[in-house]
Amino acid sequence: MSGYVGVLVSDPWLQSQFTQVELRGLKTKFLSSKKESGHVDITNLPPLMAKLKGLTNVLTEEEISEILAESYPDTSQEIDFEAFLRAYLNLQARAAAKLGDSKHSSSFLKATTTTLLHTINDSEKASYVAHINSYLGEDPFMKKYLPLDPATNDLFNLAKDGVLLCKLINVAVPGTIDERAINTKQVLNPWERNENHTLCLNSAKAIGCTVVNIGTQDLVEGRPHLLLGLISQIIKIQLLADLNLKKTPQLVELVDDSRDVEELLSLPPEKMLLKWMNFHLKKAGYEKTVTNFSSDVKDGEAYAVLLNTLAPEHCTTATLDTKDPTERAKMVLEQAEKLDCKRYLSPKDIVEGSANLNLAFVAQVFQHRNGLSVDSKKISVAEKVADDVLVSREERAFRLWINSLGIATYVNNLFEDVKNGWVLLEVLDKVSPGSVNWKHASKPPIKMPFRKVENCNQVIKIGKQLNFSLVNVAGNDIVQGNKKLILAFLWQLMRSNILQLLKNLRFRSQGKEMTDADILNWANNKVKKSGRNFSNGEF
Repeated sequence: MSGYVGVLVSDPWLQSQFTQVELRGLKTKFLSSKKESGHVDITNLPPLMAKLKGLTNVLTEEEISEILAESYPDTSQEIDFEAFLRAYLNLQARAAAKLGDSKHSSSFLKATTTTLLHTINDSEKASYVAHINSYLGEDPFMKKYLPLDPATNDLFNLAKDGVLLCKLINVAVPGTIDERAINTKQVLNPWERNENHTLCLNSAKAIGCTVVNIGTQDLVEGRPHLLLGLISQIIKIQLLADLNLKKTPQLVELVDDSRDVEELLSLPPEKMLLKWMNFHLKKAGYEKTVTNFSSDVKDGEAYAVLLNTLAPEHCTTATLDTKDPTERAKMVLEQAEKLDCKRYLSPKDIVEGSANLNLAFVAQVFQHRNGLSVDSKKISVAEKVADDVLVSREERAFRLWINSLGIATYVNNLFEDVKNGWVLLEVLDKVSPGSVNWKHASKPPIKMPFRKVENCNQVIKIGKQLNFSLVNVAGNDIVQGNKKLILAFLWQLMRSNILQLLKNLRFRSQGKEMTDADILNWANNKVKKSGRNFSNGEF
């Protein structure tokens, strides 16, 4: 018996905007209207749309007609189901904007059954605006809109077309987005804005942002709390970009034994920053251990000790002698400015324990003065391990692909993070829903080696069920970190995922299963139409 497919939409973004229950309901209403007149055109939509969720008692039929006329001047134009869905999304956005205007507040989130008030941290907003002004001020496209004024809502308004967020992602992780794919016209229509935001959200997931409960419509509407949350994550990724052995091999000094270097590779950047900070505090004789960037740094003592250790020429003991935390925080920031650190926070932010801004501050200190040695022997070991694991283009491609799937676990280091099998089980559950027996899976942290092998054995078993070529491959090969076999497995897994997507879309397949040959023919035809004679015969 074949599995339930549901209502399929050829555009993945469009399908992601609705649940299957909503799609079935909308499809029924669309077909009902079509049955009455034999087809559906623009003139049929206002009475139908006025009864739909989110539009009832918000937009009148006359208002709906006027909005539809902006995109469809010819009211006799016949539309299909996907055009109907796009029109509905556009009307929902206009209805939400109308509700927002009536409340005179951009900080309200209109939910299905309730209205929630989200507070905006003005200090964070001002810091992010300053960051954007600094890093995008010379961008050929963005410079005409910058600098932004942190006292206004310019940030949220500018983010509505998606260009700012895409540019910011490329600043954080250069090369993530091909900027030719960004729609940068002066005035974008709703579909072009949605394309930009879809590109932004997919790219944000790939570089490590959590975008659960953030949709393209939220960004189109410029919802402040969601935008600030996303911008905060992007900037954090940028500021922590150097906290790995590839960019900063001197970090190997944080471990006593070169055999522990691989443990550093699997450490998230934020944990690496804390480890670096505590390394210097311990050397300076500071007795406390900093475990977070909030309550543990409120009194400013750890900052004073850290800066005295890293830059004694700019610091004095008076910073520690003062009893007033606010005064100490002020002195700490003055000393940090002498290191050319950008001011991401105020003394008040330190005293109140603003985690995001404190992390940004420590990351800035690390970038300008990390205080690590240049022991050539240790660095050579670190560079060897880092190059072996991180430089591979395949490793990066698979890592970005896995992170773009939106699984619960973020992959920092592909070969280290898949060893326990859990990440691969999460990916398999995304690619082939229902294939994983979670009752027989062990969730990290996993102390017992045989539990890791059990997870990886299930990975191999599912791979064989999906007809992967896994001759003489065992779960223990993954546990041992056999890079060649891991890459081979992931290549087959990603290929299966892409082919399944194309099959679901039935793109030019006329109901047939999509094959490698079909994809090559499509690509070669596209190249031929562009006027080039190049032809690719295989992948």
